[in-house]
Amino acid sequence: MTERSDNLHFDPGERYPRDLRASGAWSPNGHAGARRFATVNTRPFALESGGVLDEVVIAYETWGELNADASNAVLVCHALTGDSHAAGAIEPGHVADGWWNALIGPRKALDTDRFFIVCANVLGGCQGSTGPSSIDPATGTHYGPTFPQVTMRDIVRSQKLLTDALGIERWLSVVGGSMGGMQVLEWGAMYPKRARSLMPIASIAAASAMQIAWSAVERLAIVNDPAWRDGWYYDAPESEGPWRGLALAREISQITYRTTHVFDDRFGREVHDPRRELEPWGRFEIEAYLDHHGQKLVRRFDANSFLILSKAMDLHDIGRGRGGIAKVLGDIRVPVLTASVSSDILYPPYQQAEIHDLILKGGGECAYEVVNSPQGHDGFLLESEFLGPLIAATLSRARRP
Repeated sequence: MTERSDNLHFDPGERYPRDLRASGAWSPNGHAGARRFATVNTRPFALESGGVLDEVVIAYETWGELNADASNAVLVCHALTGDSHAAGAIEPGHVADGWWNALIGPRKALDTDRFFIVCANVLGGCQGSTGPSSIDPATGTHYGPTFPQVTMRDIVRSQKLLTDALGIERWLSVVGGSMGGMQVLEWGAMYPKRARSLMPIASIAAASAMQIAWSAVERLAIVNDPAWRDGWYYDAPESEGPWRGLALAREISQITYRTTHVFDDRFGREVHDPRRELEPWGRFEIEAYLDHHGQKLVRRFDANSFLILSKAMDLHDIGRGRGGIAKVLGDIRVPVLTASVSSDILYPPYQQAEIHDLILKGGGECAYEVVNSPQGHDGFLLESEFLGPLIAATLSRARRP
């Protein structure tokens, strides 16, 4: 009988560090970092899905100072795996740099010497706002998989309550990319008098079949992890829990965020460990890169939150129950900036062009720009030199009487 070679055995643990935890969610027992917290509801918060949350806490961060008439406030909305730490360094309580550091700060596009910038962790998230990793007041345990499904409209309603709590009558602008842009458009639909301008970047009016397909596969990667435990994994020991599934979901999404040109230029066919080149599970450099991003997300995110927010993105349709996309976008009466990344295969430019065209067709004002970049969807995070002047110009228009 031929002996089975160890080289044929695949151990996903070999591709990641051994100290990964079941969840990377922030805990109230941890350092708060720059986060502030607001309990925004005074009565049960009813969700579109029929679920009800007795308590809604929103974690947020701010930069700059609110002026006397609260007219210089800008709301920044984050993408799927973002959080309130839009600007700042790695520090206690924050395991990653601010995701829009290049755009937020003194003399940057979102100039903190002139504007009061707010970024809130979304409802359903895992970095301080109420979500699946939070404690359910009714049970004293984590919500886990019992956390009800939220939608972009639920998220924006919770942000509106935070807006009221901060004493801001009207945002100078609401800006965000990807999932953040979905929230921006919902602000325009739900609260048209609460924002003086809107900036949905590399985003969509409604999720397409292709976007839903990618999201569905990513969610399946999580729930098919043998350590998924039907979502009850918060008490799992270190190195256990569904982190492998979450890492794989991130690796799938990372492929859609970039482009063939970037991957070929950066990695080509380079082998990660030449000694293992001809082994079945020897890795190319591109594989090591994906594994790196998988384990990075595991350290700061939660699998249940990924499921909730990924599904919320699939459910996004600005026209649902409102007479259609054209009607909603055609009713917008504040300046809008929408921008595309030329090489974006996940949120292709025709979708942002549609937003622009329908706003103009309805008689509104919308600027549309295309970032000529090989960076793919991640260009909305990386192409700050192009986006910065566009954002600054939109803020200037919004400040005019």
